[in-house]
Amino acid sequence: MNKQVRQDLLPKMEPGQVWLVGAGPGDPGLLTLHAVRALEQADVIVYDALVDETCLQFANSNAVLEYAGKRGGKPSFKQRDISLRLVELARQNKRVLRLKGGDPFVFGRGAEEALTLVEHGIRFRIVPGVTAGIGGLAYAGIPATHRTVNQSVTFLTGHDANGVMPDKIDWHGIARGSPVIVMYMAMKHIGEITRRLIEAGRAADEAMAFVCNASLKNQFVLETTLEKAEKAVRDAGLQPPAIVVVGEVVKLRESLDWLGVAGDRVLKSEIQTRENEQGETA
Repeated sequence: MNKQVRQDLLPKMEPGQVWLVGAGPGDPGLLTLHAVRALEQADVIVYDALVDETCLQFANSNAVLEYAGKRGGKPSFKQRDISLRLVELARQNKRVLRLKGGDPFVFGRGAEEALTLVEHGIRFRIVPGVTAGIGGLAYAGIPATHRTVNQSVTFLTGHDANGVMPDKIDWHGIARGSPVIVMYMAMKHIGEITRRLIEAGRAADEAMAFVCNASLKNQFVLETTLEKAEKAVRDAGLQPPAIVVVGEVVKLRESLDWLGVAGDRVLKSEIQTRENEQGETA
């Protein structure tokens, strides 16, 4: 099957249309076919701070790139302005790609942006992406579920639209009912979050992990426990973005750290090669 036929199986972006696309947690290999197709066709790409810029290399050479990142504690674009910019571009008859980190509907603002498009009568398409709470953990060797460990998993955000702790989270219910908890945007309030979970009945020595820069070359994983988490994060100098997971699945990383094992093998191979070369020249 030739390339042209394969592309014909995928939808085309139409002028005046907006695609809200999830770029995944960072590794460009996790882009979906729909995402790559959108990058190849878009006239304008409005992208987030959490989109790794290597993903933009799939864009066509004529595409205009517009940064619209929002990062906590830093000067950021207002959400309403971003949404209205999409409307403005679509009304200019542009093919508009709104590229968002992870999945646009999982603790992103994809739904808000889509509702603004509906409000203004703009045609749109949603393209799901690999969310960091699943894909990022997988790159760390931590499964979100394992049938001998958990039959449920809870995803939650560590802060609301105003950057404060969400006041509608039932910490006691989650602590009692969810064997595995996966948290987005939780670094800022991690001390308060861990205290609430322990007060709600979670074991202080329960396994916990922080996956920073998930799926990227500079990925870093910190394993700790609930009671030690705040100090461990501070001592390690960890900075967001990070995915946080609490539960016994963290212990499976000892066997499932495929990326770390691969890195160790590469390092050992390089060392052995250097030793062989030195031996030959001795």
